[in-house]
Amino acid sequence: MKSKNGANDREKAILVGVRVRDDDQWRLDSSLDELALLADTAGAVVVERITQALPQLNAATYIGSGKVNEIAAAAKESKADLVIFDDDLSPVQIRNLEKAVGCKLVDRSALILDIFAQRAKTATAKTQVELAQLEYLRTRLTRQWTHLSRQHGGIGSKGPGETQIETDRRLIRDRIRVLKGKLEKIDQQRATQRKNRAEHTRVSLVGYTNAGKSTLMNALANSKVLAEDRLFATLDATTRVTYLASNKPVLVSDTVGFIRKLPHRLIESFKSTLDEVRESDLLVHVVDITHPGFEDQIRVVNETLHELDAHTKPTLMVFNKIDVVHDQSLMNGLRNAFAPDVAFVSAASGIGLASLKEHLVDLMERNFVEVHVELPVSQSQLVSHIHRVAEVLEEEYDYADDDSGAGIVRLRFKTAPHHHEDLVPMLERHGREARVQ
Repeated sequence: MKSKNGANDREKAILVGVRVRDDDQWRLDSSLDELALLADTAGAVVVERITQALPQLNAATYIGSGKVNEIAAAAKESKADLVIFDDDLSPVQIRNLEKAVGCKLVDRSALILDIFAQRAKTATAKTQVELAQLEYLRTRLTRQWTHLSRQHGGIGSKGPGETQIETDRRLIRDRIRVLKGKLEKIDQQRATQRKNRAEHTRVSLVGYTNAGKSTLMNALANSKVLAEDRLFATLDATTRVTYLASNKPVLVSDTVGFIRKLPHRLIESFKSTLDEVRESDLLVHVVDITHPGFEDQIRVVNETLHELDAHTKPTLMVFNKIDVVHDQSLMNGLRNAFAPDVAFVSAASGIGLASLKEHLVDLMERNFVEVHVELPVSQSQLVSHIHRVAEVLEEEYDYADDDSGAGIVRLRFKTAPHHHEDLVPMLERHGREARVQ
């Protein structure tokens, strides 16, 4: 969202929100506060907010005709460059509103897509964002080509407009097909990478955008992931090895933040990134405890995890930024509500990180399987593999009395359920020489 003259001055924006029937006024205000942050992130300055309560939405203009006139007058008076709606608008609604208001219209999805486009740095993120933008644009071509459409009818109006729209639709379909092909290859590459990392327990940091996930990632893994006080600072999943204890390495992934009314097409386009969440062993749900609407943010994240089919994974609730919270009763209430899987930290100052790691170890090992096994000493590769995927508690070698080098090794170890499932056929393959208890 750059200004028309290319200078550093930012576009002026009017925000519009609607409360329908029994919707909560506080939730509307909170959503508009968030929309203002989105506008700021995109590069606009908010000059006015306009809200309306309606029994039902207007199919033609989303809001009432009187409110349309009010927005038009406000846009003219404030010399606004654009009007941003807090919900998705249909192509018909956008066309009608732009005609009546006289300036550019942007709905919430378009704004989020614009931010993603600005923040995309890697080839993967750029491909994912472009696909989402084209999916969004495909149903809105009539808005782009009204000067060629057959809206007036009669001689001379048939053909060219329709042809141009259809040509554009075909070009978009072709480009979407190419992008999906690229993302399928990226999915395959990342699936291979995840398979190669299967020896480690995988932990994904999830949460509302700007909750502090990247800062926590840096604190846990001593890494330098971009951490800004901005919405959607992270688009690409970043994975680092960190140690919860001296002998307990895990893979921690920082993922794109969630937000209310997150466009479904973005979730679909970012499949390869969000697969880190789907295929992780544990989730760390990071919450900004200082945000007045953090409970609503928790609900939004849980709904998104449900949509990703990741809602049943073992999850540690981590309330961040406790260094600026002085209400002990708040933390006591949250501790009781989410016990035992809850931790309180300040990722920026390092407060509570040791306790967080202890909670993660406890959650990680809660369903570990303990195995006692006897193997031939000759199975050294299998023994080495067990050391890589499990925590060996006891190891005893019993060699034969002769010089044959034969003998057995007795192992007692504990490991994650999925590693245990992989190990059982390897151990049983040795028949009588292997015993799993």
